[in-house]
Parts: sequence; structure tokens; C-alpha cells
Amino acid sequence: MELQEIRTIYRDTERLTVLLLILALPAFAMVYLYQSSGKIDWGLPQVPEFLEWALAGFSAMILVAHYVIFQGKIKLALDQPELLEKVKTYCQATKQRFWILFLVSLLATLGLLLTQNPIFTLTFAVTMVFFSLGKPSPDRMARLMKLKKEDRELIREASRPEIS
Repeated sequence: MELQEIRTIYRDTERLTVLLLILALPAFAMVYLYQSSGKIDWGLPQVPEFLEWALAGFSAMILVAHYVIFQGKIKLALDQPELLEKVKTYCQATKQRFWILFLVSLLATLGLLLTQNPIFTLTFAVTMVFFSLGKPSPDRMARLMKLKKEDRELIREASRPEIS
């Protein structure tokens, strides 16, 4: 029973992380290609330099905050006595983390569209690194939650596809 619950929680989290990545990448790619071609003019308004740098700073601040928030939630998972509760806490933290990263990717996309400032390309690239490093995997979960060997094996089993 516990294995099935962990499997469901893990699958839901994994699906969400992939979906958010699938939404973020094409949006930025289209804006990046539009911006780098220099041939299309959509007549977008000129953004004041102050707002441009405020948006870049806000995006960077959110990236730092997401990491701090995630690490704090992982510490909460360590305090849970049961594996299922640890997994729930970890997956909730991961979902929150990915929603925040998705927000930053949208801000970077919007910033690049409106300003053509390469700092937003860098912001998006850093966001994609966090997307990549934060994707849930059995090994990452076991390492972050400092699981015992039996619990590690249960997590690995839960991450494998069900054979009907």
C-alpha cells in the first residue's frame, strides 16, 4: 500500500516537472529566435531602463529565494518519521520549486521580448540548470532526505513503471 502511494506521488510530481519544462522551453525559444533574427518588428513598447533592471534583479532574487525555500522544506522532510511523509514533503517542495522556476522562466522570456537584454537569456539558462538539477529522481530523493538503504530501495521501486 505504501509503495503504491509513493508511486502515485512520485509520478504526479514527475509529470508536473516535465510539463512545466515543456511549456517554458518553446516560449523562450520563440522569443529568442524572434529577438536574434532582428527582422520582425512587433512594435512593442520601449521599457524604461529602470524597469528592465528591476525585472532582471527580481528574477535573480526569486532564483535565490527558491533555493533557500526548497532547502528549508527538505529539512522539514528530514524531521518526518515515516517514509511516506518524507516523500510527501519532498514532492510538495519540488512542486513548489518548479512552479517558482516556471515563473522565473516566464519573467526571463518577457524580459527578453521587451528589452532584448542578454541578461534575460542568462537568467533563463540558469533557470534551466535548476530545472535540470531539481528534477525528481530516486537517487536525488534518497540523497537529499538521507534515507536508509531499505527506504532507498522502496523509492527506486516506486519510480519504476508498473508492469501490469
